Amino acid sequence: MTVSVLIAGILAYLLGSIPTSVWYGQAFFGIDVRNHGSGNAGATNTFRVLGKRAGTIVLLIDVLKGWIAANLALILFYLGEISMDERVPMKLAFGIIAVIGHLFPVFANFKGGKGVATLLGMVLSIHPEAAGACIAVFVLVMISSRYVSLSSILATLSFPLMMVFGLFGPESNLLIIFGFVLFALIVYTHHKNIGRLLRGEESRVPIGRRRSR
Repeated sequence: MTVSVLIAGILAYLLGSIPTSVWYGQAFFGIDVRNHGSGNAGATNTFRVLGKRAGTIVLLIDVLKGWIAANLALILFYLGEISMDERVPMKLAFGIIAVIGHLFPVFANFKGGKGVATLLGMVLSIHPEAAGACIAVFVLVMISSRYVSLSSILATLSFPLMMVFGLFGPESNLLIIFGFVLFALIVYTHHKNIGRLLRGEESRVPIGRRRSR
């Protein structure tokens, strides 16, 4: 491993560690979202606690974190530090590191979100077509069920399944394995939500109705 790759890996973790919801809430509302709602430092809880505008901003920044982290591989490629064949594996590596940073952010006492938005940013960098299909799955499940957690889990599962069935042409085994590993990670980070879903206690998103704050 070269020094450049190591530095890029550290940068990927630091990018993922940016606690967007925490910093935004403290800067513009004077509150820590982790002390309200579900207690999660992610975009969903930001929507719930701070409203649509704040939630959208946090969501977009968290997606951007994953996208930038994955694209650090392109910078290394253009600098001649990695070969063309190493670009996708390096994108995967830096993207996963960023997701880990989002889950365990050094800037927020290692108490972060669930990594879905940052994961989406990474997939957008690696496979934009599949990312668009995953977004479509998320939206369809959200409209039909109004469960953010279920939508996130099924959208994540759709990625490796699309790779297995070759919906976008032949795909590498690396992307298939990567997809199932990330699905397992999302299931782990949503294990409490899964329990509530099974018990019928999971909160639904009030689509189409304005919530009072």
